Amino acid sequence: MNAALALAMALAWAAGPAMPDLPVRIGGAAELDACGSLARVARLKRGGENFLSVRARPSPRARELDRLGPGRLVWICDAAMDGAWTGIVYAPAAGDADCGVGSPVPHRRAYAGTCASGWVASRFLEGVAG
Repeated sequence: MNAALALAMALAWAAGPAMPDLPVRIGGAAELDACGSLARVARLKRGGENFLSVRARPSPRARELDRLGPGRLVWICDAAMDGAWTGIVYAPAAGDADCGVGSPVPHRRAYAGTCASGWVASRFLEGVAG
């Protein structure tokens, strides 16, 4: 076996099985907004990476979907059981896009609107409203 193939196999084994995506869920109450809170990206590392990775599931090993800069506004819609990860919905470009989460959705479901969604480390979000 050549060295390149052996290295590729070792890296694949070390990475473990691929983790499936976990969609962000919205809604669940007929009288409340689909996503109840608005937050901003905050407390990023100074002098280091100045972005927050949006992941496909609540895990630092999950596939990175996007990177959000400081001050970016996001809707808080879902949470992982341990509270360390938050499921968010956000406009594709910074600004005030209507993501369709400010009105009630009576039954819990995966977000399927026009905006982006994913999972971020909760410690980098600061509540703004809700």
